[in-house]
Amino acid sequence: MAGPGPSFYNLGVKVLVINGANMETLGQREPEVYGCTTLPEIEEIIRRKAAELGMEVCFFQSSSESAIIRAIHDAKGEFDGILINPASHTHYSVAIADAIKAVAIPAVEVHISNILAREGFRAHSVTARAARGVIAGFGVESYLLGLAALHHILSE
Repeated sequence: MAGPGPSFYNLGVKVLVINGANMETLGQREPEVYGCTTLPEIEEIIRRKAAELGMEVCFFQSSSESAIIRAIHDAKGEFDGILINPASHTHYSVAIADAIKAVAIPAVEVHISNILAREGFRAHSVTARAARGVIAGFGVESYLLGLAALHHILSE
């Protein structure tokens, strides 16, 4: 049986990729936890994978909770999916979770490290309650798995 037709692979969907606090320091900060890949390198890896999937991606990074909330609000009507690494906001930001729920855009939460295997306070994700799913602990691959999950969700 032949695979899915071209329309499956060219969804024409737009995904907003959001990175939270301190993610601009990737490649320098705690390489034993987060690896040596920089945020611009991660963005390029995501961009290539998105192109393979027929998806368009836009990137946003801020250490400001309010800026992330504004980006989520502004995504309504512009983006079909959100791939988010809330970083430290994961563990306390009810406001980011509420923003994701308010815009009703499918979101997948990703983390480079396995937050469940780290310090106790990092094992709880407040933002996960608003996401369709969470992928953590696979390094940069977490982003690609999250993008593939969004592709699946948006093609249903």
